[in-house]
Amino acid sequence: MPARKPLNIGLVGYGFMSRAHSNAFLQAPRFFETEYQPALKAVCARNAERVKSFAQNWGYESVETDWRALVNRADIDLIDIASPNDTHAEIGIAAAQAGKMVLCEKPLGRNATESASMVSAVESERVANMVWYNYRRVPAVMLLKLLLDEGRFGRIFHYRAKFLQDWTISQELPQGGEGLWRLDADVAGSGVTGDLLAHCIDTALWLNGPLREVTAMTETFIKERKHNLTGRVEPVRIDDASAALGRFHNSALATFEATRYARGHKALYTLEINGGHASAMWDLHDLHRIQFFDHRDEGRLRGWRSIHVTDGDHPYMKRWWVPGLQIGYEHTFIHQFADFLTALSEGKEAAPTFRNALATDHVTDAILKSAKTGRWEPVSSVP
Repeated sequence: MPARKPLNIGLVGYGFMSRAHSNAFLQAPRFFETEYQPALKAVCARNAERVKSFAQNWGYESVETDWRALVNRADIDLIDIASPNDTHAEIGIAAAQAGKMVLCEKPLGRNATESASMVSAVESERVANMVWYNYRRVPAVMLLKLLLDEGRFGRIFHYRAKFLQDWTISQELPQGGEGLWRLDADVAGSGVTGDLLAHCIDTALWLNGPLREVTAMTETFIKERKHNLTGRVEPVRIDDASAALGRFHNSALATFEATRYARGHKALYTLEINGGHASAMWDLHDLHRIQFFDHRDEGRLRGWRSIHVTDGDHPYMKRWWVPGLQIGYEHTFIHQFADFLTALSEGKEAAPTFRNALATDHVTDAILKSAKTGRWEPVSSVP
């Protein structure tokens, strides 16, 4: 194989997602054939001591404490944004205008208006871009996509998904600052709708096409919390729970639910699809399996089957271990970055692009609007 082309990466952030992304940068070229060799050139964060520690652990060559300096470096090809939501637009637009490729954690922006400005920037500058909706790259979920595209399900009638957590139940939990910025509306944009439900919606749009309209309710169970930055007890303006009904353009019905108040659930993401011929279910807690039912099976043998998605003819799995041995959450990021590198070498886009992620933000905006108006709200289409 000829020598790989260097791809110099500049990462913004040193939290949980920065670790997941960094692992993907390191592992993708070791398991997937690609023209590019990622180089961990620099990582940027405001806390100099902690960012240096992160750089040493992951092998980044240098550090910055100002993202503008990182974006303007001539030795950086790609900017990866893994910082809080309120930084995404400013960094992403500046990076695109500097001619850098841009990867961004989800949600793309705090709302569709902010995301649209990011789409405009990457498209006007014609730079490669992608958003880390990693659950698309679970092999079992990818298998669902292939089966749907093959028409195995027939006409789709129902799509239902939920994402349940319980980590914000305590009334003593503060809001804001490092680690708890997801409870601060100014930083996060919204609560579980933009954080957890967005994953459900991105997968739904990918598997079953665009949504036409939604109606929803949200709730903030604890109305006030102490703010870590001001030290004052302040109103909580994010949604703790979100439930929505929707209609797809293909006439299928949708139900979505997300909450951080489901005691006992740490990260329960499940989805189910019901079609005229077949149905399927997937559960993040058993991410290497799909439950599949095909009504066309012989009657006396008809029933739900559990498919262990670990064989060489399943998506991505031939790149890993021997058949029957499963992989985990971290591999979804490796798969996504490997797909990005492949698309880059072929001059193609790697989904979900910024434009794809904007479609998800239009849905979350409509859900939040419906929760306020109490009406069905149309979902704006992406031009």
